[in-house]
Amino acid sequence: MDTRYRNHGGETSFSSLRVYLNALSNTPSRFSRRALSASTSYDEMSRVRAVSGEQMRRTLRWYDLVGLGIGGMIGAGVFVTTGRASRLFAGPSIVVSYAIAGLCALLSAFCYTEFAVHLPVAGGAFSYIRITFGEFPAFLTGANLIMDYVMSNAAVSRGFTAYLGSAFGISTSEWRFVVSSLPNGFNEIDLIAVFVVLAVTLIICYSTRESSKLNMVLTALHIAFIVFVIVMGFWKGDTKNLTRPDNPENPSGFFPFGASGVFNGAAMVYLSYIGYDAVSTMAEEVRDPVKDIPMGISGSVAIVIVLYCLMAVSMSMLLPYDLIDPEAPYSAAFSKSEGWEWVTKVVGIGASFGILTSLLVAMLGQARYMCVIGRSRVVSPWFAMVHPKTSTPVNASVFLGIFTAALALFTDLNVLLNLVSIGTLFVFYMVANAVIFRRYVAVGYTKPWPTLSFLCLFSITTIVFTLVCKLAPPGPPKWFMLGACAVAAIAIVQIFQCVVSQAMNPEFWGVPLMPWTPCVSIFLNIFLLGSLDAPSYVRFGFFSGLAVIVYMFYSVHASYDAEGDGSLDFKDVESLERINRILS
Repeated sequence: MDTRYRNHGGETSFSSLRVYLNALSNTPSRFSRRALSASTSYDEMSRVRAVSGEQMRRTLRWYDLVGLGIGGMIGAGVFVTTGRASRLFAGPSIVVSYAIAGLCALLSAFCYTEFAVHLPVAGGAFSYIRITFGEFPAFLTGANLIMDYVMSNAAVSRGFTAYLGSAFGISTSEWRFVVSSLPNGFNEIDLIAVFVVLAVTLIICYSTRESSKLNMVLTALHIAFIVFVIVMGFWKGDTKNLTRPDNPENPSGFFPFGASGVFNGAAMVYLSYIGYDAVSTMAEEVRDPVKDIPMGISGSVAIVIVLYCLMAVSMSMLLPYDLIDPEAPYSAAFSKSEGWEWVTKVVGIGASFGILTSLLVAMLGQARYMCVIGRSRVVSPWFAMVHPKTSTPVNASVFLGIFTAALALFTDLNVLLNLVSIGTLFVFYMVANAVIFRRYVAVGYTKPWPTLSFLCLFSITTIVFTLVCKLAPPGPPKWFMLGACAVAAIAIVQIFQCVVSQAMNPEFWGVPLMPWTPCVSIFLNIFLLGSLDAPSYVRFGFFSGLAVIVYMFYSVHASYDAEGDGSLDFKDVESLERINRILS
C-alpha cells in the first residue's frame, strides 16, 4: 500500500481549526493504523535519525560509559537505603541482599546491552520498544520514563542542599525560605537546587565529551569518599556485630530474619542500581558500539556491585543491626562515637558529589530520550534538533532543565520521592519482554502469537506469585501456592524454549542463556512493582492517562502526517549491511 500522500489536500492535521477537528473525527482509524506500527533498526539509524539535522559526535569510549554508569547509579540514596533495608529486613545479611539485587540488575543490563549494540541510537528503551511493539507502547513508556527522570532529578537536586548543609553543619532551613501563602509541601523555596540544575543543564548543552570528563572527576572523588567510609568502617568496626544484636531478645545470627528477610532487603536495595539505563541513551555517541557498550554497561554494574557489598559489610560491622539508624546509618554510626564526629561531615561531602554525578548522568539521559521521541514525530520535532556546534540536543536539554528547575524550586523532597520508581521498573519490564520478542519473532516470516502467548502467560504467573507473596497469610497454604507458581513459571519457560525456535541470533552481542536471563528480569521487575505503595500506582495511572490524552489529541495525528509525507515510510526488512556502513 502506498503511504506517500498528504492529508486534506496537502494540509497537515494542525494547519487550521477546521482541519484539526476533521482529524479528530478520524482518530480511531488513525490510532488503529499508527498505534502498533513498528519502526526498523535501519530506519531508526537513517531516516528517523536525520530529523535531528546534525549528527551527535561519536566521542565516547568504554571507560566513559563505565564512569557514566557508576555516576548514574551511586547517588546519595545508598547512604539511606542500606540502613533501612538492614534494620527492617535483612540485618547483617544485607550484603547478600546487595549481591542478589546486583546480579538481577546485571541480568537486566544484559537486555539493554543487546539492544544498544544492535541499535546504537540515543533513544534507549523508547527506541527498543518502538521497533518491537510499536509506536503507542513506546510513547506510553517513554512519557512515563521522562516524567520519572524529571521528578527524580528535582528531588535529587533538593537533596543536594540537605547534604551540603550537613557537610558544613548548616541546617537545611537556613538555605531555604518559606512562602506562607503556598500549601505545605510546596512552600519551601530552594534556590540552590535551581542553581545546580541550571548549571548542569549548561554543562550538558556545551559538550557530551566535556560532560563525561566532569563526570569522571566527580565520580572519582565520590568513589574516594566511599572507599574512605568503607576503610573507616572496617577499621572501627567489630566482626561480632555481624552475628550479635544489641538487644539479646532480637533475632541473632548473620541471617536474623531468614531467607525472606534477605529477599525483602534485595527488593528494597535494588532501586540503588537504577541508573545504568541512562548509559544506553549515549550509544549514538560511542566510537565502537560493539566493543564499548557491553564493557561500559556491564562493567559499571559489576563495579557498583562490589562497592555496594563492601559498604554493606562496613556498615554492619560498625553497629549491631538493631542500633542502625534507618535514615542516616553511616552519619549516625560515626556521630555516636567519641572523636569520630568529623566523619559525618565527610559522608555529607561524599554524598554531595554522588548527587552531582547522578544528576549529570540522568539529565544527559532524559535529554536524549526527549530528542529521539521528537525524531519519531509523536512530539514536536523541535525537541529533536541537534546543535551544529556542540553536537548536543540543546532544545531538549534546555526545555527539560527548566522544567526540572521549576519543580525543584518549590516542591518538597518527600512529595517528589513518592512519585518516582514505578515508571522505570515498568520500562525495565518492557525491555526484557522486547528482547525475547525480537529473538523469537521475525516480522513477516514467523508467527508472533506463540511468543506473545508465552510472555503473557509468564507475566500472569509471576503476578500471581507476587500477589500470593504479598497478601497471603503465613502458613503451609502460602508456601504451597508459591511453590506451585514457581514450578509453573519454570515449566512455562522450559516448554517455550523446547517448542519455539529463535528467529534471530545476534551478530555482535546477545543476552546469554536465552530466554532464562530476560525471564528472571521480568520476574524481578514484576515482584518489585508489587512492593511499591499505592501512591506510586496513582501517579503511574495519572501520567499514563495524561500520555494517552496527548497521544490521542496530538501525537497520533502528527505521526500520521509524517507517514503521509514519507518521513516515516518504514521498510519491511532490515538491512544490517547498511547499518554497519553507517556505524563504520
